[in-house]
Amino acid sequence: STVARTILRLIPPTSGEAWLEGRSIFKAKKKELHDIRREVQIIFQDPYGSLNPRMSVGEIVGEGLLVHGIGSAHERDKIVSELLEVVGLRGQYRGRFPHEFSGGQRQRIGIARALALRPKLIIADEPVSALDVSIQSQILNLLEDLQNEFNLTYLFVAHNMAVVEQVSDRIAVMYLGKIVELAPAEQLLRSPRHPYTKALISVIPIPDPTVRRDQTVLAGEMPSPTNPPSGCHFRTRCPIATDYCAEVEPLLREVSKGQFAACHYA
Repeated sequence: STVARTILRLIPPTSGEAWLEGRSIFKAKKKELHDIRREVQIIFQDPYGSLNPRMSVGEIVGEGLLVHGIGSAHERDKIVSELLEVVGLRGQYRGRFPHEFSGGQRQRIGIARALALRPKLIIADEPVSALDVSIQSQILNLLEDLQNEFNLTYLFVAHNMAVVEQVSDRIAVMYLGKIVELAPAEQLLRSPRHPYTKALISVIPIPDPTVRRDQTVLAGEMPSPTNPPSGCHFRTRCPIATDYCAEVEPLLREVSKGQFAACHYA
């Protein structure tokens, strides 16, 4: 979530770089950043806290259009109605307020808001984690349909590896704010190299009661990201850690074609 908000410059970056089609997001001045934000939108995690309760649905979805000076009031109303229909709501709902909707409907409103400016990149910050399982599948299917319809790229943030498996083409696994493994989705799920990735994949539910998967239970508590362990940050919970792991931090290196891992023993 911190990475997602930093890319949008909602949180100031302390290091690193982010580029969008040759333009540096972190170095962009006010005018250029204004243009970049039209092309990069976000779907927030909490469908309750992310919608202004004092604004109608029409005002929420159409706010980006107003800020960027797109269309007349009548044209914006038409666009908002069309977007609500696209995400599975009725166009006439634009006069209602967020408290009149369920969690799943609120998240659809958030998705419509993200689509309003026809962005190239949508950052989805755990968009289904606050929803019931049955609603989660509806939202995930909607996101996949919209991706095909609008030719979207998603940066999808999630803790649930089953969700990640469904939506991702390429997966980056992070631990204490650092990428520990990066690979095409199918390759990473089939042959994980980092012990943390293996532990995450081991708890993905299998929809077959006759099949059992050996789960990897990580020992110990999650260290503080502000005061991480020396060397490899994962070593305090890693089942294969050695003294060398405490002394030298592993670099993210290519361990097989297209697959990178930050582990001395990957």
